[in-house]
Amino acid sequence: MRRGVAAPCFADDPLELVELGVAAQAAGFDGYFLWDHLNFTNDESGPSIVDPWLVLALVAARTTTLKLGTMITPISRRRPAVLARQTTTLDLISHGRLILGVGIGSPARGDFEMFGDQADAALRAEMLDEGLAVLDALWGGERVDWHGKHYTVDGVRFRPRPVQRPRIPVWVGGTLPHRKPMSRAARWDGAVPITWADGRLARPSALQIGGVRDQVLAERGGVDGFDLAVWAEVATDLDAVAAELPAYREAGATWWIETAKPEPGWLVQLQDRIRANF
Repeated sequence: MRRGVAAPCFADDPLELVELGVAAQAAGFDGYFLWDHLNFTNDESGPSIVDPWLVLALVAARTTTLKLGTMITPISRRRPAVLARQTTTLDLISHGRLILGVGIGSPARGDFEMFGDQADAALRAEMLDEGLAVLDALWGGERVDWHGKHYTVDGVRFRPRPVQRPRIPVWVGGTLPHRKPMSRAARWDGAVPITWADGRLARPSALQIGGVRDQVLAERGGVDGFDLAVWAEVATDLDAVAAELPAYREAGATWWIETAKPEPGWLVQLQDRIRANF
C-alpha cells in the first residue's frame, strides 16, 4: 500500500505548501496531493487560498519520485480544454507523476454559486462526466470533434500528449453510501471514497472500503490497475495506524492518504507528521 499526504490549498505564502511537498518525498511518502478550491465558505470569511496547480508545478520541479495531484478538482467549473493543457504540462514537468482527482466539489454555494457557476449537484455531475470524456479525448492527441450538452470542441488536435499512457490516471472522489460516484470511479482509474461523521469528513472503515472494491469489481470485471485510496486523518499514533493497515490492505486499498482537517494548526500538524516518518 502506498502512502501519501494531502493538504488544503490554504496559505498566505504558497512556498509553505511547496516545501511541504518536498519534505514529503524526503520523508519517504509516495504521494502529495492538494485540495482544489476557489473559496471554502459560503461568505467572505474563508481562509487564504492559493492555486494548487502552480504549487504542484514547483513541487514537481524539486522532486523525482513523488506522485502529485489534486484531490479533488471539480470539472464543472473548469473548461476541459484548459484543464487538458494544464494537466498535460504538469505531467510533462513531472515526467509522468500526475494523478488527477476529480469530483463534483463543495461547498455548492461558496465554491460555485458565488462565482456564477453551476450549484446544482445533478448538473455538476453531468458536467463532470462529459468533461472527463472531453479531457480524455484531448489527451489522446487525435482530432477531437465534440458537440455535447455542456461542451464543444470543433475539430482540434492537442499536442504534446501527456507522458503517461493510455492517459493521466483519473481518480474519482465521492461520498458513501452513495453508489453513483463509485460507479463513475469504476469507469476510470481509481476511487477516493469519503464519509461524514458529526458534520465533518471521516475515514471510511475497512468494511466500507471492501464494499467499494466489490462494487468496482462487479462493474469493471476486475480491479487490476485500479487504485482505491483511503482518505484518512493525519496520524498521531503511528503504531496504531500500522496495526490498522492490514485490514485495509485486505479490503483492497492501494493507497493510504493522510489529510489535514481545515482547523487551526493544520499545517504544523502535517509538518510534524512528515518529520515523524523519518
